[in-house]
Amino acid sequence: MAEDDVDFVIAAYRDDGAWTVVELPARLGEDFEAFTGALARFPSDVGVLGLASVNDDFFVIVRRSGDHVRALLSDATAAWDWSLAVDLAEAVDAPDGDEEPVPVGDLEIVSDLGLASVELGLLCDDDDLFPDEALAYVADKLGFGDQFEAIVG
Repeated sequence: MAEDDVDFVIAAYRDDGAWTVVELPARLGEDFEAFTGALARFPSDVGVLGLASVNDDFFVIVRRSGDHVRALLSDATAAWDWSLAVDLAEAVDAPDGDEEPVPVGDLEIVSDLGLASVELGLLCDDDDLFPDEALAYVADKLGFGDQFEAIVG
C-alpha cells in the first residue's frame, strides 16, 4: 500500500468536555500498531478516537484508553488487500477470509458517546456512502463535526 492510498488519518480527543481534532500523518493509515501507538500521546476523558479512511474503500475507527484498544473495520474484505485492515482484523480476532463486506470488530466502540451500534452498522453497510462521508456522520453525532470538516474538507 502506498501512502497516497490513505485518504486521511485523524485523532479526536475530549479533554475537560471539549473535543479537539488533529490530523495525523497518512503513513499511520498503513500500520495498525503505529496508528494505535500514535493515539497514546493524547489526553482524553473518554479515550482517544482514531479515524482513518483508505482509498475511498473502507474506514477504521480505533479507540484507545490507556493500554486498552478497541477497533472497528467497516469492511472485512479490505483485509484481502490492505495491511491496516489485516492487522486490525487480527487484533480483534476476526475470522479469516471473510468474503462478505461486513464490519469487523467493535460496533459498540462509540455507543457511550452517542452513536448506537445499530446506526454504526448501517453506516458500514451503506454501499452508497464513501468512507469520509460515513466518518463525517460519526463526527457530527459525537460532537466534533465542524473540526472534522475543517481538516478533511
